[in-house]
This record gives sequence, structure tokens and C-alpha cells, in this order.
Amino acid sequence: MNDISTELGRRERKRLQQLDHLADTAWALFEAEGYEAVTMERIAAEADVAKATLYKHFPVKEALLRHRFHRELRDSVSQMGAVMAAEPVGAARLAKFFALSAAWSEAHRAYLLPYVQYRLAERRCPDDEAQRSGLERIFTALIAEGQAAGQFRADMGAPALAVYLEFLYLAALLRWLTGQAPALQAEFDTMLMLFLGGLEVRA
Repeated sequence: MNDISTELGRRERKRLQQLDHLADTAWALFEAEGYEAVTMERIAAEADVAKATLYKHFPVKEALLRHRFHRELRDSVSQMGAVMAAEPVGAARLAKFFALSAAWSEAHRAYLLPYVQYRLAERRCPDDEAQRSGLERIFTALIAEGQAAGQFRADMGAPALAVYLEFLYLAALLRWLTGQAPALQAEFDTMLMLFLGGLEVRA
């Protein structure tokens, strides 16, 4: 049984290494030659794999972006957590996350619109970890912290609230990417204010 588990683990590591290699090769080409100019055939040739191998893992260029961006988010979770932990629990930590996200998004703006459009059109497979960016887990944790500290309402579960927040985040990002919002940080600030306070006029 241990031999089988070891072999399965080795195969999975090799598979992930190949995915990273393909995504990193594509990214280097995008940066050097421009996203629109690079073809899937060019990526396969540069990565030294058969076209069928590339298409098996990544059917389109946007899927390569997805892999690269989701890995970046996973790799940065610990560092972001340390930065956010310096802020008070609740709204301040959410605001800090969106400040970090705005800075990252501005640095990756040239690729974000095709990525987001691909993600919105992609058929959802809940058990496919490759599809998950990790945002929902981050939002769930930050909201749950705020609820435990009495900063956020607790009559709704943190996972449900995190889903609402994730789609508001995407809406704000799309407004910026399509030129409807001039500054992403300001758009995130407005979005978060509405999420936390709602639209109701209060006495």
C-alpha cells in the first residue's frame, strides 16, 4: 500500500511540475512578445512538448493564466496573512486585503480581462481544485474572524457572505478593467463600503 501511495504521490508531483513548467513558459512568452501575439503552438514549441500535451492540460491560453495566477495567490497567502494580521480584526483587515489586491491587479492589468472573462464563462466543477482561486477561503476566514470578534453580523454564515463578497469583488474589478472606474483602489473602497453598510438609509 505504501509503494502504491508513494508512486501516486510521485506521479502527482511530476504532473504539477509539468503544469508549472507550461504556465511559466507561457508567462515568459506573454511578457516578451505580448499576450495576443503568442499562440498555443508557440507555447508548446517553447516548452518542448507536443501540442496534444499542452492542450490536454490547458485548452486555451486563459487556462494558463488561471494556473499562474492561482499559484501566485496560494504562494502569497502566508505573506498577506502576516500583513493583514497587523490590522484590527474586521473591516480593517478586509480593506488591507483589497489594498494588496489592487496593487497586484494593477501590475497584472494586461492579462486580467481575458482571465476574468474566462473564469466567468468556465463551467463550474466544485471538486476541481484547479478552478478555485482561493479568494473564497480568504474572504470566509476574514469574515469569520470579524463575526467572532463581534464586528460583523452573525445571522448569516461566513461562507455564504464570502460568496457575495467574491462576486462584488469581480464586479468592481470588471468595472475598472472595462474603463468604467478610473481607479481600482477607489472602486474597491466603494464596493467594500456598500458590502459592509448596505444601501439602506439609516437614521
